Amino acid sequence: MKKSKHLRTKKVGLPPGSLVHVGEVKTAHAEFSLLRYDSAQISEQTANSLAGLDLHISEHDTLWVNLYGLHDPALMSEIGRAFNLHPLVLEDILNTGQRPKLDSYENYLYFVARFFLYDKDTMTISSEQISIVLGHNFVLTFQERRSGSFDPVRERLRADKGIVRKCGADYLAYSLLDSIVDRYFIVLEQIGDDCEAMEEELLRKPTTAILQNIHKLKREAMELRRAIWPLREVVNALIRNDSGYFQPSTIPYLRDVYDHTVHLIESLESVRDLLAGMLDIYLSSISNRVNMEVRALTVVAMLFMPASLIAGIFGMNFKVMPMLQDVNGFWFAMGMMCAIAIIMGLIFWRRQWLSQR
Repeated sequence: MKKSKHLRTKKVGLPPGSLVHVGEVKTAHAEFSLLRYDSAQISEQTANSLAGLDLHISEHDTLWVNLYGLHDPALMSEIGRAFNLHPLVLEDILNTGQRPKLDSYENYLYFVARFFLYDKDTMTISSEQISIVLGHNFVLTFQERRSGSFDPVRERLRADKGIVRKCGADYLAYSLLDSIVDRYFIVLEQIGDDCEAMEEELLRKPTTAILQNIHKLKREAMELRRAIWPLREVVNALIRNDSGYFQPSTIPYLRDVYDHTVHLIESLESVRDLLAGMLDIYLSSISNRVNMEVRALTVVAMLFMPASLIAGIFGMNFKVMPMLQDVNGFWFAMGMMCAIAIIMGLIFWRRQWLSQR
């Protein structure tokens, strides 16, 4: 995070549209992946530069170009010239801290989403920015690194499963967005499993390690919330289809993605409520444990108070006192101390003051 903030200072004073990479470099070398397909055939290419790719856009097939690695402004400028992308779009692609959003231009749509991975060992999530450009008969996707986020879509294209090969670029853009949204369900399910496991452990024995994990998951849930809420608005704007880039047959599928985002928000709120409840349970458990310890100390102190009183009485400096010269006076005093302590202990036990509950 500090590195990202430091890189943002490079843009201070620069005009809009200046190409400066902001964020972490997650891959050493940029790599292109190209798929061209129609209902009858599909072809694939990979290259390290645009020079080795066939970027011809045809009305009879769909072109999908994916770029891994967003740290090279010169390469991004070359892509902008090849597809006539606005400098502000290129600037947003290079700024990998963007929130999900949608921008409409004359010849294409540009929208941003975030892809998440969850590490169960450290209970942290990692994210990357995914930018999608939807034009007539072509789709451009920009990823920070290879994460496998679009592998299911590629497999469906290669195996000709479903209707993705029979539809156009708009359905491909929907499929890519749907695969991103589906990943949120996996991440939320993993976080929910960890929350349930922590809740059971918390009820058995609250520890500071559990408290740290609760705060850690609360931060991760907040990160997810900042990505899911704007994404819902992006999908809603795509459903309105003001720019007309989506066919009427694709709109119902976008509505399904919108329903998924609403479900995600509800599930995320449930996770956040669960974490807040776990925090209350931890604080209540700690408070109850402190009360038990204070009660135990109070009982011990009360058991010794009569003994202190008796010892104080017989320790007064009077020359004439009952049983002061008695040879059994000491044992009589000790007997009273023990008898009173036993009686008080029985009273505490009958009133369950010595119970752990």
